[in-house]
Amino acid sequence: MNNDNFKNSTISLGLILGISLIISTLIGAYSFYRVRSFDNALSVTGSAKQAVVADSVKWIASFNRTVELGNMKSGYDQMERDLVAVKKFYLAKGFKDENLNISPVFMDEVWDPNNRGDAKRYVLRRTVEVSSNEVERISEVANNNGELIEAGVIFSTQSLQYFYSKLPDLRVSLLASAIADAKARAGEIAKAGGKKVGDLKAASSGVVQVLSENSVEVSDYGAYDTSNINKEVMVTVKATFYLR
Repeated sequence: MNNDNFKNSTISLGLILGISLIISTLIGAYSFYRVRSFDNALSVTGSAKQAVVADSVKWIASFNRTVELGNMKSGYDQMERDLVAVKKFYLAKGFKDENLNISPVFMDEVWDPNNRGDAKRYVLRRTVEVSSNEVERISEVANNNGELIEAGVIFSTQSLQYFYSKLPDLRVSLLASAIADAKARAGEIAKAGGKKVGDLKAASSGVVQVLSENSVEVSDYGAYDTSNINKEVMVTVKATFYLR
């Protein structure tokens, strides 16, 4: 190799090494910048809760008869007489026919290994469903149906389900409160590290929890308690703030 070629090779190698060093420095500086950027943010979870009172209710009740297979016709006839008494009860309490959603007759076999032939027994059942905004009145009527029992009707309440209709609007206002709660928590944490909380960087809301009053039984997938008139609505939010 002559001197000119040797010089050219040396220069090329030097340029390659120099460029590589510059690229490495830039990569290192960028990584350092990103690490410092990540360190300059704080993620916390905030929550907000508000007590509400249910403004609608669904009352599901049923009446039934147990009959042997050989007496099925008389069982259906008795169910028709029961239906007349049940409708009379509801109408006397101020309901109208259009308020009542009454199912057809459902039939379930009563399991008994000793039953054979016409002696097999079956339960005939019909359900009555009423939905209303008169929460207190429905609850009172549902708990005072003794006159049907006295009339010989096998009548019982299956469930009283209480709902809150303004949940979407309440959720929006609670999210704002939850973010404020998250910022207050972030401020306390930042203060301990000698920093202050800056602007909101990102936020994501959690599921809505509709709980019975004073309950702590939350669910990762959200909860909606329908068994109580008095409820508490809770939302959570995960918020990330810049630090300064």
